[in-house]
Amino acid sequence: MECLYMEKFERRRGVCPSRYVFAAASLLFAALTLRAQNPDGEIRLQVKDPSGAAMQASGKLESLTPGTVRNFETDTLGKFTLGNLPYGRYRLELSKTGFATQSVLIDVKPAKSISRTVTLALESQASKVDVISATPLAGTDLSINQIAGPVQTATAADVAKSGALDLADFMNRRLNGVFINEMQSNPFQPDVNFRGYTASPLLGTPQGISVYLDGMRQNQPFGDVVSWDLIPKIAISDVELVPGSDPLFGLNTLGGAISIQTKNGVTNPGLDGTLTYGSSGRKAVQAEWGGGKATGFNWFLAANAFHESGWRLDSPSDVRQGFARLGWRTPKTDLALTMSYAYNTLIGNGLQDYRLLQNNYSSVYSIPDSTANRAPAFNFIARHAFTNALTFSGNAWFRNIRTEGIDANFNTDVLGGPIYQPTPQEQMVLTAAGYTGFPTSGADITNTPFPKWPCIAEALTPNGNTDGTCNGVNIFSKEVQNEYGFSGQITWNTASKIGRNQFAVGTTFDRGSVDFTQNTGYGFVNPNYSITTVPAWQDGASVNLHGRTPNWSLYFTDTLTLFKTVNLTVSGRYNHFRIDNFDRLDPIPGPGSLDGNYLYERFNPAVGLTWSPIPSLNAYARYSQGSRAPTSIELGCADPNNPCALPNALDADPPLQQVVTATWEAGLRGKPEISFLPNLNWNVGAFRADNRNDILFVSSVVLGTGYFQNFAKTRREGVDADVNGRFGRVTWGLDWTLLSATYQSTETVDGSANNTSDSALSGYPGLSGNIYIHPGNRIPLIPKQTGKAYLDYQATSKLAFDLNEVAVSSSYARGNENNAYKADGVYYLGPGVSPGYAITHFRAHYDLTKRLQLALQIDNLFNCKYYTAAQLANTALTSQGAFQSNPFPAYESGPFAGSAPVPSATFFSPGAPRRAWVELKVRF
Repeated sequence: MECLYMEKFERRRGVCPSRYVFAAASLLFAALTLRAQNPDGEIRLQVKDPSGAAMQASGKLESLTPGTVRNFETDTLGKFTLGNLPYGRYRLELSKTGFATQSVLIDVKPAKSISRTVTLALESQASKVDVISATPLAGTDLSINQIAGPVQTATAADVAKSGALDLADFMNRRLNGVFINEMQSNPFQPDVNFRGYTASPLLGTPQGISVYLDGMRQNQPFGDVVSWDLIPKIAISDVELVPGSDPLFGLNTLGGAISIQTKNGVTNPGLDGTLTYGSSGRKAVQAEWGGGKATGFNWFLAANAFHESGWRLDSPSDVRQGFARLGWRTPKTDLALTMSYAYNTLIGNGLQDYRLLQNNYSSVYSIPDSTANRAPAFNFIARHAFTNALTFSGNAWFRNIRTEGIDANFNTDVLGGPIYQPTPQEQMVLTAAGYTGFPTSGADITNTPFPKWPCIAEALTPNGNTDGTCNGVNIFSKEVQNEYGFSGQITWNTASKIGRNQFAVGTTFDRGSVDFTQNTGYGFVNPNYSITTVPAWQDGASVNLHGRTPNWSLYFTDTLTLFKTVNLTVSGRYNHFRIDNFDRLDPIPGPGSLDGNYLYERFNPAVGLTWSPIPSLNAYARYSQGSRAPTSIELGCADPNNPCALPNALDADPPLQQVVTATWEAGLRGKPEISFLPNLNWNVGAFRADNRNDILFVSSVVLGTGYFQNFAKTRREGVDADVNGRFGRVTWGLDWTLLSATYQSTETVDGSANNTSDSALSGYPGLSGNIYIHPGNRIPLIPKQTGKAYLDYQATSKLAFDLNEVAVSSSYARGNENNAYKADGVYYLGPGVSPGYAITHFRAHYDLTKRLQLALQIDNLFNCKYYTAAQLANTALTSQGAFQSNPFPAYESGPFAGSAPVPSATFFSPGAPRRAWVELKVRF
């Protein structure tokens, strides 16, 4: 493991600290004196409509230090002059009713006049953002052409026009390279993937994307998971998707980072409300209210209440979110306190056997699979300008997340055993307990497709064999997480004859704690596939863990602009990450105990270069490194001698090494001046990301179990391209990503449901076994191609139509890591591949009045049946849905004599069919 250690600097004898204080004060005074001698600059602005005609518009000019804030109106010729502007960088925002808001960066130089012409697009076009924050905190804004990578941005208007349910759904619809796996089959719990890396709400999923909300990290202390239902869509102002392993965004930034900024009362004044009603019993109401002045007090309040019965059986969702932001601004200081609360209950009943989906597309395998999140959060945000060149930004936060889950599963240990007819001894136990109606003889799968009596009897028997008779288990878990921390950043902007320089240095400290408990109760499967728990608990499956994660980091970034056309950025971050686990069931360190202390340290560098040989063309190239440390889940299951079956159990294990990703990226982008295609934007680039010590779940020599292990090397490489523009009243965009995600080393993994396992190839199909991965095999659930297309048509000043297409190619199912699986129709069923798909979404909205809007949305317009995820697994049901314990006789001879084979199938996560909703929106 590569580490850097911080040195302690000692005070030298005989050196008076006051000398340094005096020297620093002298330098600061001299800098301020020189700055005071620089004459002010000005901006001469003209605004035009898409036809090139001058137009009036409202504008706001805000210094990024912060400092100057000016609101203005252009004249009838679209002109306005902003004078007496101190040297520095400014954000100019222009808006007009019926047109898309546009935001650009302008560098003001002493004693110089800058002329800028801005063309506003029709409102049907996505809001245009040319300003990017280089770090999670504000204050390091750069133009897109200064960023060495294809950063994607979106605004609240973009999210609203897409008709997306939440942030994850929006990114899947509109952002290039993003796709989802709905492993939970709940719309608020998808795995969001970008370039083959994941941000997921599921414990145990390797997390390769970091997420920030107003500078507050959303990856949770326990497992680094991201709960998308805790991020209120209604409060989102801007979103940035930063590609690659950018070290400035800290741990888990292997494939990218998502940075979200929330609304405030100054930029989002007024009162809005929305009512939604439609398919799947969806009913929703949301409201937002903002106001205030550019200087002084401002506020923004938002709330959302959502209920849906779900399109699959017994799959409701209840989401309740509240958000408040209170702010205070002066010419030099910007303070804000955000408060949020979520009270959500989500049912997602997971994957289903493909045969049963063919019979009933809305069917489920086992129920319930519920997650209840209760999460208050507080974030204090501060920015202050010492001078026009020197600024501070920072935040301090606290959040509490309480998660309770119930996971219903079939107990595969009963497969191959007699569980239908209770034995004479079990009948005696049932009679003594007062039960009647149980079969005395002849019970089998034909007349008892859902057996329960042996399970009940064994649960009532002291030390009974519930593991061999109960065909279901309910896993009950509870997490209570607390996290607090602070971050601070100093940004210094300077200019010289050769160019402009922006230097920022910052630090972050956060401390998380978690209390995690888990117990597994035996039960029996009912005809509706729910599981009734009996009074018996699985031995060795209980967990009572307390963990602490005190972490800190230091980072810097420096962007030097040379001769207006070349931008060089050098950055880096040192991470110090510690995990302290305390096992409350077995507190003595050693075999069987989860007690352990783990320390991970690393410095990750990055260097990027952009060049604009002509104003309409920009080239970029970058090398960067990112890392993530193992989670408590992975550290609790990493011993080959003590394998486990996640998420059912954790055990004491040896430490794992942290994952390190090195990313190379290069590309071209531009804004050509084409008269018949105004505002055309395009980008094409190539990338390669190599993971060292990737952490995967690897099979053990103990059949059917496994453990987490560092995987020597994996690779994600490909090409992404996008183009968008406007033609008359039509705004359009096309995105495409070609991605190759492969293993680059040899490993042995669990292949129990794969027909190429070592046991199947040796003549014993249907038994547990291993498969062998070779370099070049594709990683499951990562499609080779994804594409998106959208078209927004402003038919009239009141009527608009939006059409969105999402296309995803096929991918291998989990369990088919060697890409060699083929069904035999007997022991191994289904294709082993998740087929590709293309779905279309439609939205139309009409302004009934100036304040009232009616919208119609249809998702999956052509009612396609499609799947977003697949997995190979043992199946406990027949094609008609009856529980089958022993479909095949046991092998009579050989090394596996006495073992009964079990059938396996391809399980799919089905996508939602065609559904429609109507919305009524009111604006004041």
